[in-house]
Amino acid sequence: MNVEIPADVREVATQLGAGVPYALRVLAGQLADDPDMGRPSGTPGILTVTVDGDLFEDCPDLAVGYIREGDRIEIRSVNRVSAAEPAADGGDEEEVAGPATDVVTVREVADAWGRIGGWLQHNAPDSYAALRAGASPAAIAALEEDLGIRIPVELRVLWSLTAGDDGVNGWGWGCLPRSEALMTLDEVASVYQLQMGSQAQEDVLNADRVEDERITLWKPTWIPVIAHGAADSTSGLFLDATTGYLGRWTRYNAGLGEQLDTLVTYLEEAADMLEAPALATRDKPGLVGNALVWRSRLDAAQKDRWRPLAG
Repeated sequence: MNVEIPADVREVATQLGAGVPYALRVLAGQLADDPDMGRPSGTPGILTVTVDGDLFEDCPDLAVGYIREGDRIEIRSVNRVSAAEPAADGGDEEEVAGPATDVVTVREVADAWGRIGGWLQHNAPDSYAALRAGASPAAIAALEEDLGIRIPVELRVLWSLTAGDDGVNGWGWGCLPRSEALMTLDEVASVYQLQMGSQAQEDVLNADRVEDERITLWKPTWIPVIAHGAADSTSGLFLDATTGYLGRWTRYNAGLGEQLDTLVTYLEEAADMLEAPALATRDKPGLVGNALVWRSRLDAAQKDRWRPLAG
């Protein structure tokens, strides 16, 4: 699906805020993947979609109008949504402006992922091609409803940029350290419900245990984010929505301890290791053909083909 942003719309976007042109580009990627994400407007043929300004620096909430013609979409308008206006679906209003720390987090996640994605695009095109397009605000809201907890802003931003990693050539290699993969939203929901079910069973046994012998397999605030591989969700990393820190989990022994990383620092370090591999400490990046593969996940069949990154 080809998404066009005419020059006059681009000009209006720059006047609304420095972050609005970037927000429009992200929306264009989402529309290419889900062209019917908008709602009918009062003007025949025009669909409207809202953009949560909290996800972008220097960007207000936006109402974007577009038309769809065959395999082509044209964005026709972009307007600021007033804080006093009701939500497009007539539901309750959400808070328009988040705290200042959210603005910083939005920029940091977007910058870190931009560095990773840019490196992949130029150096490991097979790995770049395996990344999914960003999720729509509606898809993220639906996941939030499924989980029953508020999704932190850092995850909202990341998922709006890319909604998962399908792995390379059937090997399941993801682009993150240890060749782990960013989970799709469906996988996030599936693993979360599975782990919560395991904890419910454990709670039955905990009722007969003294307090210091009770076992915690999973907490409601743990959101699975990264899996061992694109087709292997038996272990990975979760984000604790309460503390903001990552933790490592496995299907059979979750909660193996905090990583002492936030999502931001994790992504920033991954980007650093790609850009300056000589300084990488946790893992070493390299290439097998046009795919990024981290040294810790090499198997015997691929070892001879692996080329460590220089620099």
